[in-house]
Order: sequence, then structure tokens, then C-alpha cells
Amino acid sequence: MNNNIVGMETNMEQLLEKILSVQSRSDGVNTSLFEKREHIEKLHRTRNLLRKVQFIYDLPARLGKCIKTEAYADAVRFYTGAMPIFKVYGDSSFQDCKRASEEAIAIVLKNLQEKLFSDSESIQTRAEAAVLLKQLDFPVDSLKAKLLEKLEQSTLDLQLNAEDLSSALVIGSSKDGNVSESVYGASHEGSVREFAEAIRAYRVIFADSDRQLIKLAQDLVTKHFNAIEQFIKKQICAADLLRVFGIIWTDVLLLGEVLNDAGLPDYSLKAAQVAVKQYVTCMFSRLLQDISDALAQVHTRKKEEGVQEYSLQLALEASKKAVLQGSMDVLLDFRQLLEDQSGLTISQRDSIVDWVQEGFQDFFRALVDRFMLLSGKNSSYSQSQVLPEATQAEKVVAGLVLVLAQISVFIEQTAIPRITEEIAASFSGGGTRGYEYGPAFVPAEICRMFRAAGEKFLHLYINMRSQRISVLLTKRFRTPNWVKHKEPREVHMFVDLFLQELEAIGSEVKQILPQGTRKHRRTDSNGSTTSSRSNPLREEKLNRSNTQRARSQLLETHLAKLFKQKIEIFTRVEFTQGSVVTTAVKLSLKTLLEFIRLQTFNRSGFQQVQLDMQFLRTPLKEIADDEAAIDFLLDEVIVAASERCLDAIPLEPPILDKLIKAKLAKAKDQNPMSP
Repeated sequence: MNNNIVGMETNMEQLLEKILSVQSRSDGVNTSLFEKREHIEKLHRTRNLLRKVQFIYDLPARLGKCIKTEAYADAVRFYTGAMPIFKVYGDSSFQDCKRASEEAIAIVLKNLQEKLFSDSESIQTRAEAAVLLKQLDFPVDSLKAKLLEKLEQSTLDLQLNAEDLSSALVIGSSKDGNVSESVYGASHEGSVREFAEAIRAYRVIFADSDRQLIKLAQDLVTKHFNAIEQFIKKQICAADLLRVFGIIWTDVLLLGEVLNDAGLPDYSLKAAQVAVKQYVTCMFSRLLQDISDALAQVHTRKKEEGVQEYSLQLALEASKKAVLQGSMDVLLDFRQLLEDQSGLTISQRDSIVDWVQEGFQDFFRALVDRFMLLSGKNSSYSQSQVLPEATQAEKVVAGLVLVLAQISVFIEQTAIPRITEEIAASFSGGGTRGYEYGPAFVPAEICRMFRAAGEKFLHLYINMRSQRISVLLTKRFRTPNWVKHKEPREVHMFVDLFLQELEAIGSEVKQILPQGTRKHRRTDSNGSTTSSRSNPLREEKLNRSNTQRARSQLLETHLAKLFKQKIEIFTRVEFTQGSVVTTAVKLSLKTLLEFIRLQTFNRSGFQQVQLDMQFLRTPLKEIADDEAAIDFLLDEVIVAASERCLDAIPLEPPILDKLIKAKLAKAKDQNPMSP
């Protein structure tokens, strides 16, 4: 245009003429079609109006069909669509239609309310009914509490039940039970999905209901873990516990999808931590009870021939198995918890390790206390506590105390090292326990506890058995009048009873304790115990004897004693048959010696004591290991009787031999099977 504008003005004028011509023709067309267009639009509006009128007239029939087919969502949609017309013309042109429609919608409202509060309807159906009621401007907010109550009631059907879980898992552990177990889990999961959808619908209806719904979901999870608490008490295994954890974790994930702010995973992890700790505690309590039940066989043994002798060995073997195999089974069970990778246990490994180590430490402490209770002692026990002299409770069996002594040795020497090795291999680490508390599991401390307990039980057994013999000796030496005693004609029957008590001790220790190899002879003994026979006062009394022979015999005894090697009477008791029996014999003879020193004898009484002690010399040497101490104590008894005798004239050796042989012959006649 800048270079050449020649002829442009003419072209512009031609363009303007053409535009004006087009505009003129367009105005002409519009003018000619105006009346027709208005008529078409009017017809179109009339058509739409007729359709609406027809819809209004057909609405009662439509609503009736929806009611018959229970298509309540369509009924609500139709009715809400007609509401604007009814508001304008409902009181005039469409009065009959409005009344018929309201009657029909009243039936819909009634049916929806019935569905909302019907226990037979699903949660999803009741939630949909609430949404439709809200669309009909029904005061749904007034139903909020009732609907929430329905949701709370539905949780009762969803919560896990210990009995149902036990039944499902027992079936699931059989050959073809996996199907039943999966059916139970699938059925429960389907119910939880339905419940989650109901919560989702509830949140849509009531936007401000998150707090109540979160609490409802947390209560459901809490009920799950309450059921687990009861389930754990039914002696379940770790595999069963993990299956239930899997069911709960699935529920948590489903509910978490509709309640993101509820924090259900964290809430469940804390509850699962409590449940696992309770499970570990229950397993140790069960193990403690199993050991107690094994030891209880000593109390329930029968008095039939042969059964009593076998019962101690049976109780000991059962107790050993309960301690060692039971502990290994518990560790194997706990290992499954460590190896599980599910949502509720994967983050608890360090805690489980600490709980297992602490559990074993507390378990063995409790086991020592339980042993004390079974032995008749107070449960409050410390290593520095010294057991008093035996005061046997009537219900405590002496054999049980012997079993407790040997099982304590077994725990110290075998069980603790084996358990320690297994813990080091599979349960090392931890870390949740504070370092200021020290290590959770201290094998050395446990070994010291059971070593001390075993020694105390062994001494207690000897004291309990010695007390029975003491009762026998009390009746023997306090009942007769020794000053008026008749001439001895045979070995007194108390000797048989005394030997029977010692044989009972030997029978029990043979079942429990090893035989041992050491035999104490006179040349083996040493110590500082001296005889009181060198007392000049006693020599003076013996010098007043009636016959020269008596004086000679007693003087020979005194002189021989002066040259005897000093003997140590009471040595350390070992866990062997010979050591226990020997200690019991020594205690019994020492008790007998004390009874002798409290009596006054005539010549016949002294001779009776001499005869009885001389008869005991051979069988006691066969029973006990320390022959030197037995000879020493028997000699002490005879000399003590002579000191307390008014006329200490001993029996002649031939007479002693004759009376002893007569007793042996009589015993052989009564028991031909004896050697």
C-alpha cells in the first residue's frame, strides 16, 4: 500500500457496495423468516411442556412400578425431577398427580427407613437407603446416631472370636483343613470390605463424622486384639498367632483405605507388640507348669509294689524332658516370630529377642521359687538364705526333694549350656533394653542359683529322712525304763526298723543319683574329731566295775582309741548314692548318741545297747561308704552308754556272737530270699 495506492480507493468503494448489498439481503431474509422462527420456537416450547406434563401425569404410575421392583433410586430420581413443577402447579393443575405421587413417595420413604434399620439388610444396602432419604430432604441428621449405633452393632459380628479362631485353625492344621481356614478368612474379609464401604457411605452422608468413625474402627481393632488375648491363653503355637495377625492386618489395610486419618497401622502395631509380649510370657508360664506337672508325679504315685520305686526315676526323666525339650520347643516357636515378615511382626525383631532373653532369665528364677514351694519352703528365695533344719511338711514327699536336687544339677550342667548355645545362635542382638540394665540373659547367675538350690535340696532330703529316723529313736530310748531293763535275750526290733529306713533311703537314691566310686576307709579319713573316751572321769567310772574282766575290756577299748587315727565325721555331701546314704547314717548315729547321753542305764540296759550296736556294725558298713566313721560312732555310742550305766559290765564276746547269729538266722527264716 505504501508503494502503490493507485486504484485502491475505487476497490474499497466496490467492496463497501457489496457488503451493503449482502446486509440488505440478510435483513430481508430475517424479516421474511421472523414470524416462522417465532412460531417454531413456540411449538418447541409447547412440545417440551407437553412432555413434562405427560411425565407428571405418568409419575404416579412410574413410582408404583419402582416400588414393585424396589428400584428406589429411580423413584427418588423421578420424584426429585418433578418437584419444581409440583412447587409451581401442585396446588392447581397437577393437584391429583401431586397427591398420588406423594402417596407413592411416602411408601418409598417407609421402605427406605425399614431397610435402613433392618438387621437382615447388609450394611451397604442400609447406607444406600440413607443416601436416598437425604435426597428426599428427609431429616437424615436425626438418624445419624441410630445409623452409627447400627455400625457399632455390626462390629460385634466382625470382631474375632477366640472359639471361632480355634475351630478354624484346628481344622486348618488337618490334611484337608486349609480350605476351611481360607473360607473362614475369605468370609471375614468380605464382611470387613462391606463394613468399610458402609463407613465410606456414612462419611458421604455425614461429613463431620470422622471422629466417631475413627473411634469405631479403632474399637474394632481393639476387640480383635482382645480376642487374641483370650486366644493366646488356649495354648496356641506361633503359627496360629501369625495366621490371626494376618487376618487383623488385612482388616487394618481395608479400613485404612476409607479412614486415612485413623492411624490404624500404627495403632495395630502397638497392640500387636503387647500381644506378642503376652504370648512370650504365656509360653514361659506354660513351660513352668509343664515342669511342675512332671514333678507332681511323685505326689500321685501309687503304693503298689514296684510302682513307688519306679516313680522317682519317671518323675526325674519327665522333668528333664520338660526342661530341656520344652525349652527347645519354646525357642523353636519363638524363632517363627523372628522369621515372619508380615506387617505386624516385621518391626518387632529386636523387641522379641529382648523378651525371649529376659523371659528365660525370669523363667529360671521363677523355676527356683517353684522348686522351693514344692519342697515346702517359702517362695521368697535368695542365694544367701540358709535352709534351716528339716521341718518336713506332711504333704511334701522326701523323694520329691531328692528329685528337685538332681534336676537342679541337670539344669545347671546340661540345660543352661544348651539353652545358652541356642540363644546365642538364633536370638542374639536385641537393643531395645537399656544398657544400664545390663544383659538380659546371664547364664552364670542362673547356674549359681541352681547349684546353690541343688545343694540345699540335697541337705533338706537328708534332714527329712533323718527326722523320720529321729522319731524312731525317740520312741525307742524315751519309752522304756532303762534302770529296770531286763537282761537282753535278742537284738531289739528297733534295729530292723532303723535298717528299713536306711534301705528306703538307699532305694530312693539308687533311682536318682549316680553310684559314685570313692570308698572311705580308715586310712582314707582325716580330721580333727577326737573321742571323748579318753576322759579320766570315765576311766575312773570304769575302774569301779564289778569284775576285773569288765574293767579290762573297757580299758582295752580306751587304750585302743588313744591310738586310733583322728576321724572327720561329717564331710561335704556329694551328689552320689554313697555320699547321701553315708551322711544319713552318720546323722542317725549322732542322734542316737545324743539320746544315749540323756539316759541312765542298768547293767542289762547297757548290754542291750551293746548288743544292738554290735549287730548294726556289719549292715551299716555295707550300706555306708565311710567304715571308719561308722566304727567310730558305734564305739562312741557304746562308751556313752557305759558312762551312763550304773554297773557297766559288757556282754561276753561269745554271748554277743550267739545272740547276733540267732538274729541273723531269724531274719533269714523270715526272708529266705535275702542273702
